[in-house]
Amino acid sequence: MEQFSEDTYELLVALNIEKAHVLGWSMGASIAQELALRHPEVVNKLILYASLCHPEIFPPEPKVLSKLENTLGIPSDKGFEWLRLIFPADWIKSNQDRIREVFQRPLGKMNPDVILKQAEAINKWEGSCNRIPFLKHETLVIDGKDDLILPAENSAYLASKLPNSKLILIPDAGHGLMFQNPDKFNLIVNLFLDQ
Repeated sequence: MEQFSEDTYELLVALNIEKAHVLGWSMGASIAQELALRHPEVVNKLILYASLCHPEIFPPEPKVLSKLENTLGIPSDKGFEWLRLIFPADWIKSNQDRIREVFQRPLGKMNPDVILKQAEAINKWEGSCNRIPFLKHETLVIDGKDDLILPAENSAYLASKLPNSKLILIPDAGHGLMFQNPDKFNLIVNLFLDQ
């Protein structure tokens, strides 16, 4: 996480971006936290979507973890398995057209080593729980209430530690909230940024 945050900082420097709104989703939200903690001067407003401050406080159910970290099997079967983790089951049943629209293009071949290294990076992260109370940035913490990958309790706990935050949990939405309801997600984010 620390290296990814430094990579992000160096990218902003290379692009001559002095200050930016930063939105991170899932692992990206942990990276966004590290960026704001390490380089607060480059972050304007912070949006932490499906986030946590430590992976062990409110972990996903063991069966969810095993499905995420299992790289064996037929890629199309793995894709369907991951869809069931990203979206609530009832939403999948009633939104087949939306799923086809979002995922009409193949996602590409996912290298099993990359997936395992991502899990390793998440598990090795020391977390930010004891450091985030020092963040002064206006922060939006947002997630779906039915997030299986990063249970929404993580977002609520994270927001409670942030001194200048707003928490929004969307009912009947999961880890893939922005795909489920992009208009609502964009409206919430833009309203936050425009305040």
